[in-house]
Amino acid sequence: MQVPEGFEEFVAGASPRLVRTAYLITRDAGHAEDLLQAALTKAWPAWRRVQGDPEPYVRKIIVNTYATWWRRRWRNEEPTDVLPERVGPVPQAAVDEHDWLWRLLGTLPRRQRAVLVLRFYEDLTEAQTAHLLGVSVGTVKSQTSKALARLRLDPAVLDQFDGEGVRG
Repeated sequence: MQVPEGFEEFVAGASPRLVRTAYLITRDAGHAEDLLQAALTKAWPAWRRVQGDPEPYVRKIIVNTYATWWRRRWRNEEPTDVLPERVGPVPQAAVDEHDWLWRLLGTLPRRQRAVLVLRFYEDLTEAQTAHLLGVSVGTVKSQTSKALARLRLDPAVLDQFDGEGVRG
């Protein structure tokens, strides 16, 4: 089967943004790459039918595939007592270890985390986020509000702020 026109260019251009979205949702570099690859595999057969900008279409596949993985308790990998040697450092590991906000984001329920990632990291509107997640705009607003309220009350956030702004 021939590669659809424009697919390779899209993958080359949009992959960094899409893998970032996947990483922010999964909080794991390997899962993010797997998730993006699964989403692109699903997008490929439907590529000719995609109207307009394909990035929101693929982003929606990423979000839906992520939700499906966790509903099905994805088991493509087998746990082991002995971990393989790492070829090199994972670039995101340093950010994940030193950035308290990423760890804090990981404490949120999946839907709240997805809403915050799409709204504030991907800079989508409430309507775009609602469409992507298949929920109402009101749900996006309430999930955003609940997530931000929860983050504001977390001791890790309170430790980062004094009365005048961020410490350090």
